[in-house]
This record gives sequence, C-alpha cells and structure tokens, in this order.
Amino acid sequence: MVINVNVQQLTELRRERGLRIATTCKIIKNEKGWFVPSQSTTKKYLVTFKEDEAACNCPDFETRGIKCKHIFAVETVITKQADEDTTTLTKTTKMTYSQDWIAYDKSQTKQKELFMKLLNDLCKMIPQPDYIFGRPKMPLRDMVFASALKVFTTFSLRRFTTDMQIAKENGYIQKVPHYSSVALYMENPELTPIIERLVEISSLPLKSVETNFAIDSSGFSISRYGRWFNFRYRKDTGMREWVKAHLMIGVKTNIVTSVEITDWMTADGPLLPNLVNKTSKNFEIKEVCADKGYSSRENLNAINQVGGVPYISFRSSTTGKADGSMFWSKMFHYFMYKHDEFLQHYHQRSNAETVFHMIKSKFGSAIRSRNPVAQKNEILLKILCHNICVVIQEMHELGISADFN
Repeated sequence: MVINVNVQQLTELRRERGLRIATTCKIIKNEKGWFVPSQSTTKKYLVTFKEDEAACNCPDFETRGIKCKHIFAVETVITKQADEDTTTLTKTTKMTYSQDWIAYDKSQTKQKELFMKLLNDLCKMIPQPDYIFGRPKMPLRDMVFASALKVFTTFSLRRFTTDMQIAKENGYIQKVPHYSSVALYMENPELTPIIERLVEISSLPLKSVETNFAIDSSGFSISRYGRWFNFRYRKDTGMREWVKAHLMIGVKTNIVTSVEITDWMTADGPLLPNLVNKTSKNFEIKEVCADKGYSSRENLNAINQVGGVPYISFRSSTTGKADGSMFWSKMFHYFMYKHDEFLQHYHQRSNAETVFHMIKSKFGSAIRSRNPVAQKNEILLKILCHNICVVIQEMHELGISADFN
C-alpha cells in the first residue's frame, strides 16, 4: 500500500517538473520528435510518440519505463497549442474550392421553376388521408406544397398567393388555398413528421456523393421575449427567445441529412446519436466532425458503431482515461500526438456554420409564426427549401439526377 502511494507521489512530482520545463524552457519539434532540454546539464532528450505510446531517451524513462518529466512537458506543450492555436490553424489549413460560375448562374436563374417541380415530386409521395365525413378538406400534399412555397418566397401570406396561382396553372396543385388556411395548417402537429421525412428524402440524390459529415446547432429568433430580474444590476433584463435547430450536414454539398428542432435550453451533445443514426440509414458515414460541445464517450462510440471516425475536439480538462471506452482513449491520443493531422479533418465542421448562413440569409433568421408548433414547422420548411436548392445546384454542377426514390 505504501509503494502505491509513493509511485503516485513520484508521478505527480514528475508532472509538476514537466509543467515547469514547459513554461520556462524552449522545446523544439522536428521530424524526429520533441527535443526537451535537461534541467541539470546542457543535454537535450528526445521524446517520441509511436501510436499511443510515448518514449524518452533520458535515464529515468530507460530505467523505470514510466512517464518522465520530459514526456509530461511535451504533453503540456501539445495541450496548450490545441487550446490557443486552433484559430490560427483554422486559417492555414482550411481548404477552399473554386466556384463553377456557369453552373451557379444556371441554377440561380432557373431556381424557382425547378424548385416548384422538385417540390411537387416530393409532395406526390405524401399519402392523402381517407375522407370520412364533413366538409372536404384541401388535399394534404397541396397544403404542404403551399406551406413550403410560402417559406421559399419569403413573402407574406397575401403576397405569395400569386405564386400559388402560377403553381396551379402548371398543374402542381389542384386548387389555390386561401392564405389564412395556409397559416392555420402550419399549426397542425401532424405536419411535423411529414416535413421531417421530406427533409431526409430530399437529401437522397446526394447519397453517393456524401460520406463525411458535420454536426452543429443554431438558433432562429422568435417574437417572444424572456424577462427576468437581474440581482447584480438591480433591474429587469430582457432577451429575445429562439428555437434551436440541430443539423447533420454533408460537408461536400452542404445538404442536410437529419434534423432535430428543440427549445433554446436543450443541450447539443445528447442529440448527436439520434442525428447520426438517422443519417446512417441513408448514407455511408466515414467521418463526423463536431465542436467540443459534443465531446463525450457516448457520442464517440455512437459514431464508431455506424462505421465512422469521430473528429470531435476535446476539452482542455479531458484526460485519455478510457473509463470503459478504449475508443475514447485512442481518439484522445490521436488528438494529442497527431494534432495537425486531426485538425485537417476537424475543420470540416465549419461547413455546418456555412449551412446555417445559407438558410438564414436566404429564408430569414427570424420566425414569423407565433404558435410553437408552427415555429417548428417553419424551421423545418426552411431546411427543406435549402435542401431542394442544394439539389438544384448539384444538378447543374455535378450532373446528378434529382431522383428522390
């Protein structure tokens, strides 16, 4: 029992000395490894990493075979670089792509025409409920078509009526609904699972293109304000509330493959497994990247179970201790000792922020609906419209066929 305590004390002592070396001495890295100066002589010791194992050519490590102060010093330097230099590395390692302006111009000039056609193809898959009794209702697929077109145009309910008349002339709907009927239908909770399913179906034309994915969340503001009393400043404080959208997107085309809509208080991390499982039903997942908010053993295991490699940044307080998950320990050591290589994959997550910018800049960052159900449906319709626009773009750029079957 005394021996275990002594070993622990010696390890902590080596850790403290390694921290002192990292803060007071210059540690140099080259193709061979890390050169750490000795505190007692002018000699420098070489620290190397092979897979998950660290080694040092100092007498302490060669004699005892456990982590020496030089290895602890190198780990401190790597952790500091991971926390402080991420922004700089993002700027230098992020890949950029040239724009195919000919394809872009064609997709934009014909977007509205193709949007109606593709939206009609999607709505044809919606089954019409059986008529039982009472006044006949508008066809379900027509109401979904009208709701999505209203969000796409960004017009008010009255102003987009002209677009509905054009859709009727082209045979996309049977009858032009009254604008108030569209507003009331948006409050129907039965519409939510239908739109969620349409979002998944609208991503299918790109299933052969996308294998790497990113996950992130963002808020859409609503008209309601939250108010509370701030005891520090002794006054009432107000803030506009929002609804949060959690998306999983393909990093090549920015298509949304799965979505969850929650209130603004919901944490991001616990929703990752469900997003990953939804996407894995339609896509082959090779990589998934996300920020530190999704860092947990459960999330890494969920990605690993569907055959993907998780590139999720670790928090500064994280250790490589397995705690029942050897995969967690493996990815932590990869993050620590091959940090530059890790970041090349990790920084694909910026595409998720690009998707939110695309949705908000085109269809608005605020929600007009006041009803909670309608707010959720409105965000889902924004995402559906985004997916159709992405498919239109890739029809011209990649030459894909917009086959939703």
